[in-house]
Amino acid sequence: MNDFNDDIEAGLIRRYAILPCLTDLLCMLALDNAKIAIKQEFGFARNESVPKTDETAGIIGDCVARGLARIGKVNDLTLKEYLARIDKIRRSVARHHAFDASRGYYNFIKKLFP
Repeated sequence: MNDFNDDIEAGLIRRYAILPCLTDLLCMLALDNAKIAIKQEFGFARNESVPKTDETAGIIGDCVARGLARIGKVNDLTLKEYLARIDKIRRSVARHHAFDASRGYYNFIKKLFP
């Protein structure tokens, strides 16, 4: 794995590792809210709120920081492409959650990033 998704996933692994109460459902919620938060940074979704908890704030912040660092600056990455990458990872979290109801995604992804 050598693409931008790796950065986001590596950040998720760190969050799962330091927050034993972080579940796949909270991770999916955080990714949904990260999409809103990054849109807001570019002047969109102003009427939407971004609720944060102790478990989700770090994921949201990480995704926004990565987006700001890369959108329009690295390989002509667009906001739409960045949001699609977050969606792809969210679908992976949901897929692995179906196999292991609490932290299935973490159990899967930590094997890819030893």
